Amino acid sequence: MHALFDAHFDAVRAYCIRRLPLAEANDATSEVFLVAWRRLEDIPHDAERPWLLRTAYNVIAHARRAHARRGRLRSKLSGLADSPESGPETQVVRGVEQAEVAEAIEQLRAADREVVKLRAWDELSTSEIAIVLDITVEAAKKRVQRAMRRLADQLGEELESLHEAGGGER
Repeated sequence: MHALFDAHFDAVRAYCIRRLPLAEANDATSEVFLVAWRRLEDIPHDAERPWLLRTAYNVIAHARRAHARRGRLRSKLSGLADSPESGPETQVVRGVEQAEVAEAIEQLRAADREVVKLRAWDELSTSEIAIVLDITVEAAKKRVQRAMRRLADQLGEELESLHEAGGGER
C-alpha cells in the first residue's frame, strides 16, 4: 500500500485539486486512498492510476451530490439560492492554463469537461479514460473525439469574438 500511495498520491491529489476547493480536495484524496486500502486486492496492477482516478471520480461525484443536497436544504431554509464559488486554489491551478482555453473548457458540458481534463490535465490514454469513466474503450474514444471537437468549436467562437472586440486586429 505504501508503494501505491507513493507512486500515485501526487496524481490523485492533482486530479482532486482541479475539481474541488483545496480542503475538499485533500479530504477526497484521503478518501480515495482509504477506499484503495480497503479494496487493495481489487486494484489491477497494470492499471493502478486509472483505478485510483476512477475512485476519485466517484468520491468527487458523491461529494458534489452531498454538496448539492446541502445547498437545496440551505436554499429551502433560508430562501437564498446556493452559489458556490471556486476557491483561490482552483484559480491558481486554472491560472496555469491559458485563460481562453480554461474559459472554453468551462463552457463545455460537464461530461465533456471531464473527458478533456482527463486527457489534457491528467494525460490519460483513451483506454485509461475508459477505466476512469467505467465505459468501453470505444465509447471513451468517441467521447474524447466529441469533447475535443466541441472544445475546438468553443475556442473558435471565443477567438472570433476576441478578434471582433479588438477591432479586427490580433
